[in-house]
Amino acid sequence: MTSPAPTEPLGRRERMLLAGLAAALAVLLFWLRGGLHPEAPLEELARRSPDLTIALANGKPTLVEFYADWCEACRAMAPAMAAIEREHRDALDVVLLNVDNPRWQPQLEQYGVNGIPQLEFFDASGRDLGRSLGARRPAELEALTAAVLAGGPLPQLAGVGALSDLAEAPAAAAPVDAAGVGARATPSTPIGPRSHG
Repeated sequence: MTSPAPTEPLGRRERMLLAGLAAALAVLLFWLRGGLHPEAPLEELARRSPDLTIALANGKPTLVEFYADWCEACRAMAPAMAAIEREHRDALDVVLLNVDNPRWQPQLEQYGVNGIPQLEFFDASGRDLGRSLGARRPAELEALTAAVLAGGPLPQLAGVGALSDLAEAPAAAAPVDAAGVGARATPSTPIGPRSHG
């Protein structure tokens, strides 16, 4: 029986080759993870977002997005939201509130957030103009933004509507329309933005 040949330590050339391969893999991994800009548009926009109380009191219309980092629809909308924020920075506040952050629990309850993305629209005086439920295409976001900037009614899109308080609604009126948009009802069974039943 022959014994295996003794292994010799790697030579200089082999070590250099392995070091080069390791460096190439590190560069590839760095590039795949976002390079020098590891934050996605959603995270960048959330970091630039003004505080909600300041935004509602500073005399500019406000667009609020309730989102989560794990929400694919929120992530898909992020580039268009970032473009709106850049384009209208001087005339419009864009505020992002992460539904997973317990700091925003009072706002989640106040605005009846039970799914994401949910957009809330406010005029320059801080009056609530309405909401949008679900993902929006860039053209829809631009139309909604234009309406908010003009102080006019929101465009008629599925999942978009003005809000009314139940206390103000006539007894015979349905508090929520067929698309699930309308009055802010307090459900008897609490539902949250993380439930997708």
